[in-house]
Amino acid sequence: MKNPQYSLILASTSRYRAELLARLGLAFVSQSPGVDETPEPNEGPAALTQRLARLKAEAVSRQHPDAVVIGSDQTAAWQTQCLGKPGTAERAVEQLRLLSGQRVTFHTAWTVQRGAQQRHGSDLTHVQFRALSTTDIRHYVERESPLDCAGSFKSEGLGVCLFESIQSEDPTALIGLPLIAIANALRAFGIDPLA
Repeated sequence: MKNPQYSLILASTSRYRAELLARLGLAFVSQSPGVDETPEPNEGPAALTQRLARLKAEAVSRQHPDAVVIGSDQTAAWQTQCLGKPGTAERAVEQLRLLSGQRVTFHTAWTVQRGAQQRHGSDLTHVQFRALSTTDIRHYVERESPLDCAGSFKSEGLGVCLFESIQSEDPTALIGLPLIAIANALRAFGIDPLA
């Protein structure tokens, strides 16, 4: 039996999320959700990521009410700080110096929506950084240029050399889109990657 006609939209311009979603072998387009990502007063990382994932899906769904829309957001948290994307090599080096030997929690939230129907969830990934030398950090930043990555690393590349361990229910969540949960949610909307 053929899948019903559908349109799938990733409410993100992140190339990392697009590369992950492409692994499912589904046709989709990416669209910027145009959402203000400023945290609300006293908003913690879990609440922030869940709110933004939902807002991103809703913003694109309003423009395409018949499409299945995927929104996702991620925040790295260390102690009481939310760690953003460094933007520059200098800030990436400083961020990695701060994280050397530390445990960082990555909150990755997602929303899948069609019309008024939504499914959502989140994943927690704990990363234990090993003690890093300044030379290790500089070489890593020069080689991978992780300037657009929360926490200043790419776990799908050389970033794994910075860690002692990663704990997660879904290894793709750390990259920005938990594919196990997304695939389950898509099936609930009649989109089966294995069909």
